[in-house]
Amino acid sequence: MPAADCHFHIFDPARFPYQASADYTPHPSQAGTADNVLAVFDAHGITHGLAVGAGPYGDDNSCLLDGIARSKGRLKGIALVKHDVSEKEIARLNDGGVVGVRINLHNQGLALLHDARAPALLAKLKAANWFCQIQCQKDQLAEAMPILTKAGVRVMIDHCGRSDPLTMQTSAGFKALLELGRSGNGVLKISGPFRFSHQPWPHADTDAVVHQLIDAFTPDHCVWGSDWPFVRLDLRVDYGPTRAVFERWVPDAKVRQKILWDTPARLFGFK
Repeated sequence: MPAADCHFHIFDPARFPYQASADYTPHPSQAGTADNVLAVFDAHGITHGLAVGAGPYGDDNSCLLDGIARSKGRLKGIALVKHDVSEKEIARLNDGGVVGVRINLHNQGLALLHDARAPALLAKLKAANWFCQIQCQKDQLAEAMPILTKAGVRVMIDHCGRSDPLTMQTSAGFKALLELGRSGNGVLKISGPFRFSHQPWPHADTDAVVHQLIDAFTPDHCVWGSDWPFVRLDLRVDYGPTRAVFERWVPDAKVRQKILWDTPARLFGFK
């Protein structure tokens, strides 16, 4: 049965050195090549994947494109680009299997969307029919959504919006996330419980967050991601236990099939 992991990163410093200006460099134990991740996929019954451009490479997507090419049709990608990326570069990335761009509000703040060049970038993403993938935290999404809605881009949210289980009922960001789901215009990555849980594995405090979000977005707009190889974490995380959390969140086999394959195949063009 086909299944897609829709959030992971490729690091191949031996072939694609990290940028000297990178804000972080993965420890070798928290890194992995395209061949490494495909081996992990094979071991866990994952057939396809959506690789996300990695911070240590900045807007150089060479490693991402190489990984997609090496996968022989199994992988698509989300790139990192500068605000002034050209239509020609977008076309090149599109030809290489890229389906969107990540904007990391969590690490870089809302200045990314308030930049004078942001409207032009969002317009290019809309013209390409690409996803604008947002990583956010706390109430950032409440401020970001009017900008994204006005731009008319396809919005995809990382890691359940990093919604805090302790404050979700009063959070403007969580309210905005639920509204995006109910609008039918967004996609949610059910991923990274270790990014927003206050508890160790199996991260039981995330259940209420995820169940509300799945109800709002519906399985037709939800995809799953592992966040392999689990960078910038103090404690070890493994693939199998992370997959087990997803199966607890989604106990119905038919719903899991939709989230793991039917929805990502439709959204990202997996075959």
